Amino acid sequence: MFAVIKTGGKQFRVAANDKITVAKIEGNPGDTVAFGSVLMLTEGEKTTLDVKALSEITVAGEIVEQARGEKVIAFKKRRRQNSKRKRGFRAELTVIRITDILTGGKQPEMKKGDAAAAPVAAKAKAAPKAAKAEAGEEAAAPKKAAAKKAPAKKAKDEASEA
Repeated sequence: MFAVIKTGGKQFRVAANDKITVAKIEGNPGDTVAFGSVLMLTEGEKTTLDVKALSEITVAGEIVEQARGEKVIAFKKRRRQNSKRKRGFRAELTVIRITDILTGGKQPEMKKGDAAAAPVAAKAKAAPKAAKAEAGEEAAAPKKAAAKKAPAKKAKDEASEA
């Protein structure tokens, strides 16, 4: 059984346990992702192209890693004009392992991999900083308002008086 899915503006032919590299999808390694935009499903000799039937199909995958592609260099030169430009670009990519193709309106069990432990650690690190900030605000004395400047003297009045 295989399916054709659309993600990141591209189409991919996927089957169970395939690894695909797609445009960056938010998530950490171990997270589950679901692709709902299935364009075609083939089971043996039976091919499904019906939009209504395809809307009930979901492809589940697991994020393997977040990576960056090869550097692509765009070099532009204009002859005899002493004009050139060199720019580089590296695409943000996500490697995904397809775990299952679910039919009949079933949805995958969404799990978080390393992300579940990360927020707990982040909160523990942020808590002491927040406590210090709150204590600092209470201890700080209210600041005085800035002193107003005296109005500028008029040069014409002084010149006429002299």
